[in-house]
Amino acid sequence: MDIKKRSTAEFKEISVAETFRFLGVGEDGLSDSEVVERRKAYGANEITEKKKSPVLDFLKRYWGPMPWLLELAMVLAIALDHITEGVIIFLLLTVNAVIGFLHAQGSHKAVDLLRKRLAVNAKVLRNGSFGTARSEELVPGDIIVVKLGDIIPADVKIISGEISADESALTGESLPADRASGGIVFSSSIVRRGEARCVVLNTGASTYFGKTAELVKVAKPKSHQEAIMLAIVKYMMYLGIAASLAVAIYAFSLHLSVLLILTFIVVFLMGAVPVALPAVLTIVQAATGIKLASEGVLVTRLDSIEDAASISVLCLDKTGTITQNKLSVAESVPISGFTREEVLKTGCLASRAEGGDLIDLAVLDFAKDQGVNFDTCRQITYTPFNPATKRTEALIECDGRRYRAAKGAAQIILPLCDGEAPETRAHVEELIEGFSQKGHRTIADARSQDGEGEALRLVGLLALADPPRPDSKEMIAEMRALGVKPIMLTGDSMAIAREISEQVGIGSNIIRLADLTGLTEAEQAEKVAVSDGFAEIYPEDKYRLVKLLQTHGYMVGMTGDGVNDAPALKQAEMGIAVSNSTDVAKAAASVVLTEPGVQVIVEAIKRSRETYQRMLTWVINKVTKVVQVVGLLTVGFFLFREMVLTLLGMSLLVFANDFVTMSLATDNVKNTPAPNTWKVSRITLASGAIGALLVVEGILGLFLGRDYLRLSLPELTTFIMLLLVFTSQFRVLIVRERGFFWASMPGKTLLASTAGAIVLFFLIGLFGLIVSPIGLGATALALGFAAVFTLALDSPKYFAFRIFRVE
Repeated sequence: MDIKKRSTAEFKEISVAETFRFLGVGEDGLSDSEVVERRKAYGANEITEKKKSPVLDFLKRYWGPMPWLLELAMVLAIALDHITEGVIIFLLLTVNAVIGFLHAQGSHKAVDLLRKRLAVNAKVLRNGSFGTARSEELVPGDIIVVKLGDIIPADVKIISGEISADESALTGESLPADRASGGIVFSSSIVRRGEARCVVLNTGASTYFGKTAELVKVAKPKSHQEAIMLAIVKYMMYLGIAASLAVAIYAFSLHLSVLLILTFIVVFLMGAVPVALPAVLTIVQAATGIKLASEGVLVTRLDSIEDAASISVLCLDKTGTITQNKLSVAESVPISGFTREEVLKTGCLASRAEGGDLIDLAVLDFAKDQGVNFDTCRQITYTPFNPATKRTEALIECDGRRYRAAKGAAQIILPLCDGEAPETRAHVEELIEGFSQKGHRTIADARSQDGEGEALRLVGLLALADPPRPDSKEMIAEMRALGVKPIMLTGDSMAIAREISEQVGIGSNIIRLADLTGLTEAEQAEKVAVSDGFAEIYPEDKYRLVKLLQTHGYMVGMTGDGVNDAPALKQAEMGIAVSNSTDVAKAAASVVLTEPGVQVIVEAIKRSRETYQRMLTWVINKVTKVVQVVGLLTVGFFLFREMVLTLLGMSLLVFANDFVTMSLATDNVKNTPAPNTWKVSRITLASGAIGALLVVEGILGLFLGRDYLRLSLPELTTFIMLLLVFTSQFRVLIVRERGFFWASMPGKTLLASTAGAIVLFFLIGLFGLIVSPIGLGATALALGFAAVFTLALDSPKYFAFRIFRVE
């Protein structure tokens, strides 16, 4: 058959008859042969995802700039007959690969859940009779019947009947949407009341819901971790390559062995490449994740913890995040001399909790909160809402007297109250208009005075709304204090958006996507960043706005709870799903709140900034060590024409400096009052200045060992290794503070691991074990010299951090 396609939105503009002609379907539905033909043409009504091999995913972790450098060092070490050192390098690579693989998050999780949401059955008309079919078997042109409680299995157009559909998870609209003949209902909406016969317009990835799934698949924030690691490696390799060239040229001029030059290159590679950075980053983030879990925040993508430290804009979905996504009575206004209690009492008596109607439940809950008592009244009969009358009715008996009560949309109830004076009607219309401007939906209740057949009198009005969460205003104020700009995103109307935004303290500068028309991309990003929010937007718009901000240098957080939020949650550096989110939103997000409320979002930002400070300390320590080691080995070679640190000594130093300092994961740190950003060039310059002073320490140590202690070359290499190891342990205690080192107490684990490393290497220097022993005096001298010199660097470090603005 010829495939003819229209977007679901385009079907809004044509009649039911035109829709039938376009889809090629009659009143009796499709035949079995037509269904088979269309399934071949349109595909199944499901979301598909290409599966990735976990084996290949793991092996890819041995591929990339940093693994290549380490693999080169490993091959050279083995070629030089340093088998032990080669095995150590391979183990370091594998540890990083395993940790990264175990914590990797696959985007297929969200898509799998989207597919499961479509796994429902439908009552479908085929060959002139109704039967049941699985939702994935539906095709465009199928005629189906939907009723209370059904999940809509595809995008459909109503042929006959009326329903009220909950589309909040898709559109962000908190109030149920009434749909009648000719109306469009989206896939995955839930029928809250009514019944309708519908024709299927689009299925699978072509539905409004399916397009959201496609966005989830392609959404992916830029890997800031990878960029940071590559930048650090780049600067370190510049130094390592320059040193290697200088040493190689000098060695060739002296006609020294090529093996010596290759050994130097391996040592430089091991010293320059931040071997443990991926593992340390994961461990530090995992420690923060565990801490957040105890506070009601579940982290599902670890790198989002570090990214959250740099977030400068937080996009907040209105429905379910800022608000409760729960229909509630916002105001009650008595009319015609009735009291406020009588308004609520009449509304409750025209409601029934057992039916599950959202408006009924909202009225009953509000009356209960207000302490309204109607124990002396009972419902004799009850007529639930139906599309024909558009109201609920009940015959009530109170204190022996009977009367009729009705509740429904104000425009339905008001005409039933014939006896109302013109001025009363004008007043009511004015009230309805006022509620409408606030974004509220107005319902009215009425009652007869005596007997079932009496005319109805208007008792009062009830304004329905989705109220803000109790902690939303406080959370937004704290976000501003942390230097994070809140922007509200919602599919609701401008009136509702502005009302809620002002209530919670975001602001009144709410705009529409149309306001960006005609602007350049840079101007659009600027307008978005200074706005307080967007109204009347679709899921793809939320995704587009997040990506637009990211493209122009903003780090973006996104909160949400519905299917419509999933693409934006996946795209954001930190996507936050609130506790009552759909499974799809939780799978797409990198952070899931496990407790009601949004106040913990503030804690997540603060914890992420603490994580940044810990990683910054590790990077500063690492860069400083690289400058120190590469500088010392280069100067040492020019002075003594020998390697002053063996390949085994470098392996031990990597272990002591890079891996022992993993204990920074629980170090005591302070979060900053503004977003953090990785200014790698400034960090490198500040660290390089400290490292240059430590090169002086190493050169003094060389002369101290050779001329004062009279050590042989093997003993001298042990002495230098110990000096570098001890310095690395004291140095981390210095650089962990951006101010003077005594400003805060190091964490207990950091102190314990530092003390343990010092004791271990003191024993190695004393007894030899795997290196040449140098005795108690030389080992103690190395320890004391390292301690005094490193502590003396605290003031130069302080000024280096101030000059290069490292915070």
